[in-house]
Amino acid sequence: MGKVLIIGAGGVGRVVAHKCALNPNTFEHITLASRTLAKCEEIQQEIKDKWNQDIDVAKVDADNVNELIDLIHLVKPDLVINVALPYQDLSIMEACMETKVDYLDTANYEHPDTAKFEYGPQWALHEPFKERGIMGLLGSGFDPGVTNVFCAYAQKHYFDEIHYIDILDCNAGDHGYPFATNFNPEINIREVNSKGRYWENGKWIETEPMEYKMVWDYPEIGPKDSYLLYHEEEESLVKHIKGLKRIRFWMTFSQSYLTHLKVLDNIGLTRIDPIEVDGCKVVPLHVVKALLPDPASLGPRTKGKTNIGVVCEGIKDGKRRKVYIYNICDHQEAYKEVYSQCVSYTTGVPAMIGAKMMLEKKWYRPGVWNMEQFDPDPFMEELNRQGLPWHVMEMDPDETREIE
Repeated sequence: MGKVLIIGAGGVGRVVAHKCALNPNTFEHITLASRTLAKCEEIQQEIKDKWNQDIDVAKVDADNVNELIDLIHLVKPDLVINVALPYQDLSIMEACMETKVDYLDTANYEHPDTAKFEYGPQWALHEPFKERGIMGLLGSGFDPGVTNVFCAYAQKHYFDEIHYIDILDCNAGDHGYPFATNFNPEINIREVNSKGRYWENGKWIETEPMEYKMVWDYPEIGPKDSYLLYHEEEESLVKHIKGLKRIRFWMTFSQSYLTHLKVLDNIGLTRIDPIEVDGCKVVPLHVVKALLPDPASLGPRTKGKTNIGVVCEGIKDGKRRKVYIYNICDHQEAYKEVYSQCVSYTTGVPAMIGAKMMLEKKWYRPGVWNMEQFDPDPFMEELNRQGLPWHVMEMDPDETREIE
């Protein structure tokens, strides 16, 4: 049905490549490209050995627009799946505009020198994409991505109006290291160290990092401390969910993780500005990233589960209603299938599904779009088929959680 070019061969890229290979009727030809060709070749061999499927590999610098254009001309894909770094979103989108090829990513743009992520620069490309007759699908991971679709599904099937949304992200996996991050350390630490934000009554309210905490009882995991952060799907959901009064995002962290992070922060190792060391310019956070385990290496040693979902509260037929939609993923089961832990799996599978929606034209219109702007039903059906089954729990609208 279509040819895809996957850019990025980290943990998420591995999952996307495997899952595309497992859907050959949709993905007739797959090319995996990265700055490090050896990573692509390793994944290529895995897919051949496990699924007896062939994929092509290529080397590309995703910061170099001309290199990207040359590779797109060579491969002639119907769709570019960007699972590289969020710093590279705009260069890849520029190459797609130049070659008139559809685009998909899993995380919104972040400037390499500023710990701030936002959709603005990508939304600004809506008209240029539309004029070229190509589509860009933004944030087709889990959060953002599946969480957006969960909200759209709730809006379509459970509510006349949604007034409150809490997005809940729990990783209860244990990798056995004193300190490691489950995805790119630089992106993870920048995100967690940034000030929190939530949207209420038409305005954004800023908080200090980790200022607010609540305990949530996650199904199949149990009660966990959950901290308020700002997360990118909030920015688009406030535009597209009817009747919304408040949206917040919560993520779990162990006390050990927070203690290590505080020490790194206190001694300046989370800084993203260059400092001079023995005559060389060094970014402290880059040093931390180089010393920490590669997230892609955590798969075989990580045990436990993730639980990511949304709690929506609003009105249906004049009555208050509260619904919890969530997915549970097992780290060892994910590794058994595609040699990656759940954090990569829960991002990579939705990226493949988003690509499948586009290639099959179930989701397709020129311009740049977020996930919740399309019919959620076919995507939700694919989640059940592709390894991320979801559950719906009715809750008592009067039930509240104490926030510290």
